[in-house]
Amino acid sequence: MGFYQFRQSQQLKSSIEEVWDFISSPKNLKEITPDYMGFDITTPSLPEKMHAGMIISYQVKPLLGIPTQWVTEITQVEDRKFFVDEQRVGPYAMWHHQHHISERNGGVWMEDIISYRPPMGILGSVANKLVIESKLQEIFAYRTEVLDKKYNGK
Repeated sequence: MGFYQFRQSQQLKSSIEEVWDFISSPKNLKEITPDYMGFDITTPSLPEKMHAGMIISYQVKPLLGIPTQWVTEITQVEDRKFFVDEQRVGPYAMWHHQHHISERNGGVWMEDIISYRPPMGILGSVANKLVIESKLQEIFAYRTEVLDKKYNGK
């Protein structure tokens, strides 16, 4: 049973308020997710901002276009600093995603830390090496590109 951690960070030329307003709004998740993931929020009437205890359900198609239900809970929020989402139902045996932002170098430093355990024990560890790890890198490369365009003019 493997346990893994994935980290991604980037510098954004923006204010902490502007970045927080964007990343703390559930409606913006689709914008930073590649289209091929088929990402759709299925929770009706989501609030504008995330809050601790909030449950968000999605449908995603991470592999071969097969629809997968995913439910996360926002477990912690500290305004303009971080929030944490944890999987409650979904494809992983465990998923814990920290989203951190801080003021740095006249802009905003954003860091994601994802701690996860694939399903299916040793088979999940093999799947991580063959597919999951590279898929996470691909998804977050897309996210970096979208945020670079939005905030850094790239």
